[in-house]
Amino acid sequence: MKKTIFYHDTDCGGVVYYANYLKFFEEARTLYMAEKGFSVPTLMQRGQYFVVARQETEYKFPVRYGDVIDVSTKVLEISDIKIVFENIITNQNGRLCTKGKTTLVCVDKNGSPTPMGTDVKQAMQA
Repeated sequence: MKKTIFYHDTDCGGVVYYANYLKFFEEARTLYMAEKGFSVPTLMQRGQYFVVARQETEYKFPVRYGDVIDVSTKVLEISDIKIVFENIITNQNGRLCTKGKTTLVCVDKNGSPTPMGTDVKQAMQA
């Protein structure tokens, strides 16, 4: 996912505010799942909600106002109820800026863990 960094993404020093990286990861994961054939609303209609259970973020190099970043996404691990995604953010020069690992757990509408379904699991592994 390519993204241009705008002023509203940054702090007063023109550097991306640290919490905004989580939004970038979320956007990239959502697009990744959609490319695999599963939109968030469709999964919700099936009674499957993916919630963040764990987030790890490493800030390697600052992203600044005006930069164009690439957020790559891949699945590192998957089980019946859990998906672990990795996101790598590089800037327009190809420099590694940020690495993230996000663990999502599939839950039902009551927040209890539930299997994601073999079709989702197989699509995410492909």
